[in-house]
Amino acid sequence: MRINAKDFASALLLLVLAGLGLWLNTDHTLGSARRMGPGYMPMLTFGLEFFLGLVVLGISFVSGPDPLERWTKLDLVGLFLGIAVALVAYPLLVAAVPALGNNWYALGIALMIGLFVMAISPGWRKLALVLAGMTVFGVLLDQGGLFLAIAAMVVISSLADPDHRPLGVIGSVVFLIALCWWVFIYELDIRVNIWPTF
Repeated sequence: MRINAKDFASALLLLVLAGLGLWLNTDHTLGSARRMGPGYMPMLTFGLEFFLGLVVLGISFVSGPDPLERWTKLDLVGLFLGIAVALVAYPLLVAAVPALGNNWYALGIALMIGLFVMAISPGWRKLALVLAGMTVFGVLLDQGGLFLAIAAMVVISSLADPDHRPLGVIGSVVFLIALCWWVFIYELDIRVNIWPTF
């Protein structure tokens, strides 16, 4: 048996994160597909992530040898510098901007700053920019509205691909805004701002 180390490591990461997410979600009520509770979408997302982790784990045992690449000094510095910046930025944001309080906004902004610092390293750039896009979505959703949050997420995540085309990014933004409006606002009647309320 020739194990694909990259797939194996990815599968373990997916399984650990999904297991942690499912465990943290146990305090939230699920509701139903029509009237979702606060724990419904996280349970669905982490369940799907766990399933995909199992699929990738199975594939890793048959997809041949593919060793992990060695980390460069820039990769290590980028990782630790990004973590350090996020850890320092959080208490500074809480102290400097009292309106943020000690809540998820300050944490999300601190994570976003740390991920942008981490994106300086070419080895971490793609992952950091995609995660930064998702973090921006979470930070902007309540006050910025669904449409702005989706647009910001797609634009920032598209920077992870050096060959992205602006027309493709615009098309993705328009498609995702229309799809999310139809599914979440029109069909499921989820109460979320669609326009900014700054």
